[in-house]
Amino acid sequence: MRDNNTREGERTSKQQPQVPMSLKLVDTCLRLSVVPLSVATIWLTVSNHQSNPDYGNLDYNSIMGLKYMVGVSAVCAIYALLSTISSWIACLVSKAWLFFVPDQVLAYLMTTSVAGATEIVYLLNKGDKPVTWSEVCSSYPHFCSKLTIALGLHVFVLFAFLFLSVISAYRAFSLFDPPCDPQTNNNA
Repeated sequence: MRDNNTREGERTSKQQPQVPMSLKLVDTCLRLSVVPLSVATIWLTVSNHQSNPDYGNLDYNSIMGLKYMVGVSAVCAIYALLSTISSWIACLVSKAWLFFVPDQVLAYLMTTSVAGATEIVYLLNKGDKPVTWSEVCSSYPHFCSKLTIALGLHVFVLFAFLFLSVISAYRAFSLFDPPCDPQTNNNA
């Protein structure tokens, strides 16, 4: 018999599954690893500049996509730190949706940021001859190598958020019973 205080398909608080401690530990480690990786990405990108006597200065302010990458990295680092702290506060742990939605949003933001930064690094290395964009890395090799390292760190943060979004989805949707088979209900 179903408790009148619960919605159809939702488990009562006595029946809510406990998140395994190993999953909580993996979640915390992933969230904590995002912080230094994002800070390193920001530092490498913002401090990256190089001058060339023939072509002038090149820094991250010259490329709008790098500003986006720095902004997304900053948001990810702040969110990861706050969510790590709040994941150990008992009253917030039971609010699975509190982690699910931002984890999903940040995973999508990270995907767009990595895609944009990858295209920038590709164009800096290879150029685009049909559009008459020449490659830049032969003139600014130090800038390109630091940017490639920053992109690599940013990719690790993307994978961390993809795993975090799967973990938070598991937490959010494990609160509900699986849908019932209509044929099973008709036979009863």
